Amino acid sequence: MPSTSRVPDLSVPEADAALASHRDRITWDGPIHTVADVEARPFPPRALNVKPSRSGSWKDLLDIYDYCEREGILAYGGGQTELDVGRGHIQLLASIFHPDTPNDVAPSGYDHRDFPPTGLEASPLDPRPEPIGFRRAEESSS
Repeated sequence: MPSTSRVPDLSVPEADAALASHRDRITWDGPIHTVADVEARPFPPRALNVKPSRSGSWKDLLDIYDYCEREGILAYGGGQTELDVGRGHIQLLASIFHPDTPNDVAPSGYDHRDFPPTGLEASPLDPRPEPIGFRRAEESSS
C-alpha cells in the first residue's frame, strides 16, 4: 500500500537513488517531535523545520534546539498558522534560536500587501521578550 506521508520514503531504493544528489535540500517537518525522531531520519538533515507545537514538552523542544546546534543543523520555524498567544511564542523562539534562517513567523507588518512598508525592524530581530508572558515585545512597547 502506498504511503500517505508527505515525507520522502527513502526506504524505496529507486526513490533514495533519485533523491541522493538532492539530500541537502531535504528538510524534515511533520515527523519531528523529539531528538529521537531527528536521529531516525535516513541521513542527517542540513536543515530542520522546528515546530514547537509538535514537541511533546518544553524539554523536548529545547533538546531539539540543542541537538541542532551541536550537530550543525540549521533550524527554522513556522508553517502552522500560529495565531494569538501561539504566534507570540513562536516569534520569540525564532528570534532566540534561529534568527538568521528563513521563518514564516514574522511580526505584523512583514505581511502587508504593499511591501515593504516603512518603519519595520531589520532582520534578524532581537528577541526582546515581554516582561510578562512568553512572547516577543512589539517595537512600540519597548
